[in-house]
Amino acid sequence: MQVVITGAAGMLGLKLVRAILAKGTLAGPDGAQTAVDKIVATDIVASPEMPTDGRVAFVAGDVFDPGLIRRLVTPGTGSIFHLAGVVSAGAERDFDLGYRVNLDGHRVVLEAARALGSAPRVVFASSLATYGGDLPETITDEQKLTPQTSYGVQKVIGELLTMDYTRKGFIDGRSLRLPTIVVRPGKPNLAASTFASSIIREPLKGERATCPVDPSAMMPLLSPRLCVEAFIRAHELPGAEWGWNRSLMLPSLDMSVAEMADGLKRVAGQKAYDLIDWKPDAMIAKIVAGWPRRLASKRARAMGFRSDASMDAIIQAFIEDDLPAAKKAAG
Repeated sequence: MQVVITGAAGMLGLKLVRAILAKGTLAGPDGAQTAVDKIVATDIVASPEMPTDGRVAFVAGDVFDPGLIRRLVTPGTGSIFHLAGVVSAGAERDFDLGYRVNLDGHRVVLEAARALGSAPRVVFASSLATYGGDLPETITDEQKLTPQTSYGVQKVIGELLTMDYTRKGFIDGRSLRLPTIVVRPGKPNLAASTFASSIIREPLKGERATCPVDPSAMMPLLSPRLCVEAFIRAHELPGAEWGWNRSLMLPSLDMSVAEMADGLKRVAGQKAYDLIDWKPDAMIAKIVAGWPRRLASKRARAMGFRSDASMDAIIQAFIEDDLPAAKKAAG
């Protein structure tokens, strides 16, 4: 069976490639575990960290290029993990780029899957940016989707398209609303939430980091480890367990930025904590203020998805999985 992963050169994409290689099989169209013979990984640029396993073929290109995606999503493709996208602040700054990649690109992927005629499983990475406005303290599964950013609107439309293509029998889709993923390795990006990783990652490397929001700001968090686990679990669950609602809010560890920093202090000491510079940024603070503060993900937990145990556990996972490589990259 062939698996296609868009956004494969990103942090989560790379981890997902490795996880699927290690697992070796995924549920096929009939639900039976089927050997993964080939992973077609695509992104706008290559990554030197892409596994050199013979089962992996990397192709550089734009996700909104129909010709490219049709060449990648070929007969024998049983699964597609669609992670490619322009991140939140980037989509807000460049309206046209955000819609071209996050909306038009999503439709291109769905149309390529539809053309197969075999209803492949499609896992779509959505976001908590689908919520916004005057939100309650805790978001439940029944909360209406009222995004307040272009990125959030694009993700809502992506979820609805995934659901409609599933309803029509073109695909077997599943959309996951991801909490803020912490701690991400690598360098800061244009996501409004990038600081949530920076204030942990940089101090652990002995470098300064800037926090643009008030310490009281609340954030639902999920580690890269459990995020990749969730992608695979979402794929493996039979369609009957999803029912008509193919969108799911993942469980999270909900805490304030101050509590995140306190976790850093417990794990790495006062010296690391003192490397955080608290400098407000009005635009980032406004975006973050419109996001959910706490999640009550009852449906996801009932389906077997889980959250991290503590901030200390999230930081320790980063130290074990990514810190050596992060220090090496920093020179």
